[in-house]
This record gives sequence, structure tokens and C-alpha cells, in this order.
Amino acid sequence: MSDVELLRAHVAGQRHAFAEILRRHNDHLWQTALRTSYNREDAADSLQDALLSAHRTAGSFRGEAEVRSWLHAIVVNACLDRIRRNKTRRAVSLSPENMPEPAEERDEFAELEMSLVVGHALFTLPPEQRTALVAIEMAGYSVADAAAKLGVPEGTIKSRCARARQRLKERLEFLRDPGNRK
Repeated sequence: MSDVELLRAHVAGQRHAFAEILRRHNDHLWQTALRTSYNREDAADSLQDALLSAHRTAGSFRGEAEVRSWLHAIVVNACLDRIRRNKTRRAVSLSPENMPEPAEERDEFAELEMSLVVGHALFTLPPEQRTALVAIEMAGYSVADAAAKLGVPEGTIKSRCARARQRLKERLEFLRDPGNRK
């Protein structure tokens, strides 16, 4: 069954339809929550909130986007809502235990490797910059929408994104030339 058919089956009361959708998209949704949140605990809580919301509101799915995109937006919104509610900026652990290991050998999956490198570099940003950049570049929010969601002025979003892009550029250049490590 397609994702849309599974979602319709869930709305119609089929017991395991929603679980199948989650099985298909869990990894992507978890990575989205991690990238959008300040820490793993907030990511886990936000993902749980988002999935409960999606489960309850599945009947409102209009089919204008893919189910995966719909779920992605719900997860991002849940993460941004949690950030706004918390209003405290906690430290983000960048220890190797918190970074996902590639599922396959790195030399066979250059795209996966690049995603992990960029993801790692993203986690080196200060949380405020990372969240602003994820909201704009990955979630596709306008500057005005991101500012409203995060409860800061539009200019703050723009400056955080500019600083984040510069830091990412520096970090990715640093990773590309391992002989140049400081």
C-alpha cells in the first residue's frame, strides 16, 4: 500500500496502518527532530508530540503533499514549538556517542557520507544559529515565519543564518582538507 492509502486506512480504523507509515519514515523523522532541536531529549519529546499529533489529525491530511512531507512539517513544527516553550538555551553535546554511525560502508555511499559530514558540521553550530538555519533552509520557512515560530525579530533570523552559513563553510572546508586541522 502507498503512504496515502495507509493513512486513509488508519483514518478508517485499520489497526496497524499508522505503525507501517512510521516504520517507513521513522529514521528520516528522527534525523529531522535531531537537526531541529537543541538536544536529543528535546528531539525525542518533540518527535513523540509530533507523532501523536499526526495520529490524531490524520483525517485532516488533504493530499496536497506527500505523507512524508506532511509528517516532516509536523515534526519541525513540534520542535520549533518546544524551543519556543523552553526559551532556555541548554548546551548541546557533540560527543561521538551522540553522532549517528553510517548504516553501510562509507566508500559505497558517498551521498550518505556527505549527509553525515554536513549533519556533523551542523551540530557544531550554536543552537540558535542551527535552529534558524534549519527552519529556513531545511524546513522551508520564510524569514517572517521562522521569526514568529522562534519568537525573535526577522533581523535576528537573518543574522543567525548568515553567521551559521559562514561557520558551516569554514567547518566544511576544514573537513575537506584533513591535513589542515588545527
